[in-house]
Amino acid sequence: MFESNEAVSNQHISNQYERPKRRGKHKIFIGMAPGVGKTYRMLEEAYSLKQQGIDVVIGLLETHGRVETAEKAQNLQIIPRKQILMQERWLSEMDTDAIIARNPQLVLIDELAHTNVPGSVYEKRYQDVEQILETGIDVYSTVNIQHLESLNDLVLKISSVVVRERIPDRVLEAADEVIVVDVTPETLQERLQEGKIYKVEKIDKSLQNFFKKSNLIALRELALREIADNIEEEKIEENNLNYCNIQERILVCISTYPNSIQLLRRGARIANFMNAKLYILFVNNTGRFLSRQETLHVESCQRLSQEFGGEFLHIRSSNLLKTIVDVARQERITQIVIGETRHSRWEIFFKGSIVQKLMEALSNVDLHIIAT
Repeated sequence: MFESNEAVSNQHISNQYERPKRRGKHKIFIGMAPGVGKTYRMLEEAYSLKQQGIDVVIGLLETHGRVETAEKAQNLQIIPRKQILMQERWLSEMDTDAIIARNPQLVLIDELAHTNVPGSVYEKRYQDVEQILETGIDVYSTVNIQHLESLNDLVLKISSVVVRERIPDRVLEAADEVIVVDVTPETLQERLQEGKIYKVEKIDKSLQNFFKKSNLIALRELALREIADNIEEEKIEENNLNYCNIQERILVCISTYPNSIQLLRRGARIANFMNAKLYILFVNNTGRFLSRQETLHVESCQRLSQEFGGEFLHIRSSNLLKTIVDVARQERITQIVIGETRHSRWEIFFKGSIVQKLMEALSNVDLHIIAT
C-alpha cells in the first residue's frame, strides 16, 4: 500500500517542526536592585524575537504595577497561573506543567529566586525553570544580584537587609547567557521618587534604607564584578593558555622576618584600593623546623590575613621560587608584593635574584618590591 500525498505532506510538516532533543538555553537578566529595567528589557527582546517568527509565551510576569512593563507584555501570550488552596485561601503560582504542555520555543519567567507556595512540586522557582529547560524549551528569566547565595553575607553588610529568597550560584554559572541591566544609582533613585518602582507610601523608607546611594553604588559594583568573574572563568575554560584577568588578584609573599607584617599591610591596602582578591603565601622550607617565635609570627600573619579578608596559604616546599610561580598561576595572580632580597651581592651575582627570576617566569604579573 502507498500513503496518500496528503499523508506524506502532513508527516513532512510534523517532522519539520519537531523540536530536537536538547536542553533548552537559559538567558538571565540581572541587575543591582528592583527597578533597573530587567523585566522590561526581557520583554523587549522577546517581542523582537516574536516578530521574527519565534513562538514566545510569558510563563510568569510580575509588573508590580509598572505601566510601561505591563504595556510591553500586551502582545505576548500569557500562560494562566494555577490556583493553590492553602489555609482556606486561594494563592496563584506559575503553572509549570501548562508551560511544558504548551511547548513554546521560548518562555519568559520573572523573579527567578521566588519561593513557591507550600505544596508546590518544587520549593523554588529556579527548580521549575530547570525542569522546563530539560524539556528543550528556552527560558529568559530575571534576578537581582542580592539573591545570589554566596553574596548573602556581603549584601547584609552593605545594606543591612536580610535577603531570604536566594538562588545557588550554580544557576548563574550554568546560564548560557547573562545580561547585566544597568542604570546609575541617581537614575534608579529618580525612578523610585517618580513612583515607578514602589507605591508612594514606600518611597521615603526605601530611600533611607535599601535605596541609599551608597548601597546602590556598592550593589552596582557587585553586579558588574560578578559578571566579570563569570566571563573570566568562561574564557579560562575555553583556552587555559590564553585568558585575560578581569579582576585583580594580589599575592603577598611573607617569611619569618618581622617585615612580613609591613608587606601584609601594604598588600592589603593595594587590594582594598583595587577591590582585588588578596592571597598571602608562606612557604615553609621542608629542610628546617620553625622555632616557637617563628611559629607565633606566622600565626600572627595568618590572623591578620583573616582580618584583611585575605586567603592564607601555608605550603611546605623546598623550592621557594617554584612554589610562588605555581601559586601565582593557579590563582591567576596579577600582582605580587614581595620584600627586598636579603642576599649579598655575591650571592645574587652567582645565583641570581629571586625578583629577576619571578619577572622571567611571570612576565604578565606586576611585582611590588617593598624596602625593609
